[in-house]
Amino acid sequence: MGSGKGIDRMVQVMVKQSGLSVSGEWFREFWHYRELFYFLVWRDVKVRYKQTIFGVAWAIIQPFVTMVVFTLFFRNLANMPSDGIPYPIFSYSALLPWIYFSMAINTAGMSLVMNRPLLTKVYFPRIVIPTSATLCGLVDFGIASVVLLAMMVYYRVGLSWEILLWPVLLILLIMLSLGVGMIFASLNVRYRDVRHALPFVTQLWLFVTPVIYPSSIIPEVYRPLLSLNPLTGLIEGFRASLLPGQGVDWSAVGMSAIVTIIIFVAGTMYFRKTERTFADII
Repeated sequence: MGSGKGIDRMVQVMVKQSGLSVSGEWFREFWHYRELFYFLVWRDVKVRYKQTIFGVAWAIIQPFVTMVVFTLFFRNLANMPSDGIPYPIFSYSALLPWIYFSMAINTAGMSLVMNRPLLTKVYFPRIVIPTSATLCGLVDFGIASVVLLAMMVYYRVGLSWEILLWPVLLILLIMLSLGVGMIFASLNVRYRDVRHALPFVTQLWLFVTPVIYPSSIIPEVYRPLLSLNPLTGLIEGFRASLLPGQGVDWSAVGMSAIVTIIIFVAGTMYFRKTERTFADII
């Protein structure tokens, strides 16, 4: 209980220091430039599929083909367990949040450098750029989610009341993606090595996240370390909220929520600290 209260106090102090109050000047300024934000989100969505053959079909192709490969190699050849769930659904339900997260942090991480002319010529809240880059991936997430529902119908997997947890987990996933994205975006302005490091970081992050495998195969002694990865509780929560009889691990979801909030606030604080130098360095 003491450690939990300590974490709560730390989060409150970080929030206070970062100025994340609804009445804060930063949020009022963001609201003032909301039309620019809407424009950037729509622009990023259009650019994603501009001059492509398959267009928005890529939102389905990427997770579906990845699921087929995972099923072939990890389930059929390596006999990876899936906690009694059909492995295609087991992997696809985790690939949805994972692909959104990996694409969001890569896009947000490169967003400031990619918008160099805009940063150096016009004033606006710099947070608008990584935020729009993070949110544009929700279009792909929504389209790919329809395929998941079709797969659940095919495998005769019903829904439970825990599906109500899905929107909460999605909000936490967006916060986590934006928090990590802001950190990488700020670092990328000063250190261009970030564009080389980002794909490497996401690859490593995949293997320490229960996407391919269930967390139940991890020895008990190592599970506290696994829970420090905020994606662990979120992805396990996405699975459990969709699949009846799995049961939500509330302690894992709670730990992921705490770590997500800390990362989001820390990312916001670091972004605010460095944003005044973006135009000079970039």
